Amino acid sequence: MRVLVTGTAGFIGFHIARRLLEEGYTVIGLDGITDYYDVSLKRRRHALLHRFDNFSSHEFMLEDAQALHDVFARRTPDMVMHLAGQAGVSHSLDAPGTYVDSNIVGTYTLLEAMRRNPPRHFMMASSSSVYGANTVLPFSEAHRCDHPLSLYAATKKAAEDLAHSYACVWKIPTTVLRFFTAYGPWGRPDMALFRFIAGIYAGKPIAVYNNGNMERDFTYIDDVVEAIFRLSRVAPEKAAENHPGSSPAAPYRVVNIGNSQPISLTAFIEAIEKATGRPCVRHYLPIQKGDVPRTWADCSTLKALTGFRPSTPLQVGIDASVGWYRRHYATASSP
Repeated sequence: MRVLVTGTAGFIGFHIARRLLEEGYTVIGLDGITDYYDVSLKRRRHALLHRFDNFSSHEFMLEDAQALHDVFARRTPDMVMHLAGQAGVSHSLDAPGTYVDSNIVGTYTLLEAMRRNPPRHFMMASSSSVYGANTVLPFSEAHRCDHPLSLYAATKKAAEDLAHSYACVWKIPTTVLRFFTAYGPWGRPDMALFRFIAGIYAGKPIAVYNNGNMERDFTYIDDVVEAIFRLSRVAPEKAAENHPGSSPAAPYRVVNIGNSQPISLTAFIEAIEKATGRPCVRHYLPIQKGDVPRTWADCSTLKALTGFRPSTPLQVGIDASVGWYRRHYATASSP
């Protein structure tokens, strides 16, 4: 099976591409290799994927309709996993146009390519951020997502709605993946885990927002990949499935992917201190604009569809992440 994966030089895209390659799938990777964060990290991820004979990659932005059309025409993927996009809540305050271009226009361009070359299954990354002002916990796919708190969240929800319309009109089986704070080795430098580890090893204070009064449903990357892989094998076949995130009008479903166990930011930092063997200095700050104080995933739909539920203990995931950081940033992490 040929799988087109967008964002293969990114965090989650890299990990799922590697799993697919290990399973014997042919993976066609697409990535714009933008400079939002360290390009060398993206290149190192891609270099690992290129060790597989069944991997090929293309470097262009998804908004490039002609380049995308050419790839589809030549390779005709059986499945599409859309993991590319502009991430980060805080950056959306400074560069909103990049979010509209990448998350909305890029997704639209991809949907148009699939309309002409329909895959058996389309899977698309979304985010727990779409739950926005919803205060009912845990977050369920059945909850309305009408009040995004950031432009990032608004663009992810817009992409979900675009995907639903194409699933409805063109009958493209679609699974939307709502990730809850994925973390682990090869993570993005702008994410809290990477920033905290780097700050601790550099002996610099770490920024702790909302004065530490935050909880996140931290989900280890191996669990995220396992969930995606299992969901790839159960494409929605019809409308009105008996699941909370299913559409009454299209072969379309939304699935939460989270650890179903909110962890306080304090406990998260303490786990990093334990893994590094070093204390940190906390610099407490107000909550960032557009952020939410707590996330918590109801993963009953994922469990019903796949028999799987993320469960990696926080300390296990943190230890693995710190170990990776030490190997790849030896100078910064040396005692």
